[in-house]
Formats: sequence, structure tokens, C-alpha cells
Amino acid sequence: MKKIFIIISFIMMLSCKDNKELRVASVFKPEKTVEIIPEEKPRSEIKNIDYSTYYKEAQQYCKRNNLNQNTFFLIDLGIHSGLKRFFVYDFKKDKIVKSYVVSHGCGDNNWGATMSKENAPISNEFDSHCSSIGKFIILDRGVSQWGIKVNYVLQGKEKTNSHARSRAIVLHSWEAISSEEVYPKGTPEGWGCPAVSNESMKEIDKLLKENKKVLMWIIKS
Repeated sequence: MKKIFIIISFIMMLSCKDNKELRVASVFKPEKTVEIIPEEKPRSEIKNIDYSTYYKEAQQYCKRNNLNQNTFFLIDLGIHSGLKRFFVYDFKKDKIVKSYVVSHGCGDNNWGATMSKENAPISNEFDSHCSSIGKFIILDRGVSQWGIKVNYVLQGKEKTNSHARSRAIVLHSWEAISSEEVYPKGTPEGWGCPAVSNESMKEIDKLLKENKKVLMWIIKS
């Protein structure tokens, strides 16, 4: 009889333990996982870059190579493509007088997309569909199938852009490009040409008609 009582007591203890664990399990709820979506930086927080050393070097380069000493163009592909990053610098006024939105090459991404808006792919290779960095001389005015039907031949002067002419890299306009900043959206990407909006190209075209052998320097800060 004593043995039977001990066995029954042991079974009841196990039953209580199981019920307790069951209650704890039913009360416990896993914590909800919260997806943290990074916020786009407001325009005011985009890095403020000091281009003064580029301006000085560009001016010296233009003097040494008998290029236009009134103005030059600086394009910074290190800046988000939805922002104005094509700068017209006036040597005499020692300041930027105009700025424009400009596209870069899509590389391995889809043409017309904006997949590399924060990190432009760079290459000097044929069929890379990438932009090239370095100093270019803006040469002849030609006819384009894009935008306002005007383009300018670009002669690459460095190892990083030496194939520009044979790759048919030219300055032109494109209807897909906005005249205003579209950040945090990106600007549609082409096959490596620096393309601006039609309205921007009208202003640039007027400037280049009055100024020959202008330096265009494309960098990636």
C-alpha cells in the first residue's frame, strides 16, 4: 500500500510539472522583429566637398595646354545621381556659376534604370557601358539622335579615359534627364555619356559656342 501511494504521488508531481511548463509555453510569445529601414539623408546632409584644389589644378592645366581660360566643367560622379553634380566654373569670377543634373553609365545594370545612383561604375573599357573619369577636351559640335539633337565630342587625355572617342562618349542631352534635382531618386543611366536635360543642354550649347577647347574634368570623389 505504501508503494502504491509513493507511485501515485510521483505521477502527480510529474503531471504538475508538465502543466506548469505548458502554461509557461502558452504565455511566452516571441518578440516581434522590427525591420529597420535606413532613411534617406536630407539634401542638407549630403557631404560638402571642397573642390578648390581641382579648380587650381584645372586652371594650371588649361594654361599649360592652351585651353580655354574662361571656364571649365567639373563633374563629380561621387555624388548621388539625383543631385546636381555637373558644375560650370568661371575662372575669372573664381566660383561655380551654374550646376546641372547629369547621368552616368549603367555598367552591368539595365539601361535607363537608376540602380547605381549612389555608386557610379567606372571603366575605360569598350562595351563596359560605364563612365570614365579624367580630363577631357570638349571638341567639335555634332548632331545627336538624343535630346535637342546636339552633341560635343570628348577627347580623353588620360589613361583612365583614353578610349572616349572610340567608345563614342559625347556630351549630349536626353529627355529622361530632369533639369531639377530628383534626390532621393536617381537619374536614368545610359552607356557612359554625360547626358543632361534638354534645357540644361541649351545653356551649355550656348556657352560652348562662345568658348572653344573647354576642359571637362570628370572625377569620383
